[in-house]
Amino acid sequence: MRPAAGEVLHFSEDPTIEIFRPHIAKTGDKVTPYVWAVGHDRAPDYWFPRQCPRAMAWVGPATTSADRERIIGPGTGTRVHAVEYGWLDAMRTVELYAYRLPAADFVEHDAAVVATSEVRPLGPPELVGDLFGLHDEAGIQLRVLPRLHDFWAAVVASTLEFSGIRLRNARP
Repeated sequence: MRPAAGEVLHFSEDPTIEIFRPHIAKTGDKVTPYVWAVGHDRAPDYWFPRQCPRAMAWVGPATTSADRERIIGPGTGTRVHAVEYGWLDAMRTVELYAYRLPAADFVEHDAAVVATSEVRPLGPPELVGDLFGLHDEAGIQLRVLPRLHDFWAAVVASTLEFSGIRLRNARP
């Protein structure tokens, strides 16, 4: 599930959104209200239940071969996502939807894209489907761990590029 040319995606467990209105996230530190979405490269970051903590790492231009082998593994692709065992049932059963939004309404902001005015979807939301299958089709290694923190500590200390989402929901 990736956006087509001229589109960005917003992932949600709510299939009834008709208009996306800018808002300030409850957990955010931004003062400007935004509508958040993602492009092609960052869409896989959201192939998870909304509240699921996940740690993600991928090869970047400055990644050393030692870090790649140590964290991603030899010959296993260029990207790895990790979740905790406690989230497996939710990953199998969540009804996650993708909204296709007009890319022209958005500007780049950090790893995402944002709009500061209301945005209407280009059509009805699409059920994302099998999250494990999406990872497999994209060649993204999906690891299941008892806890994310040790993996996350190794990733942030490496030369890999990375993103962590909802890590506050990870087991202590």
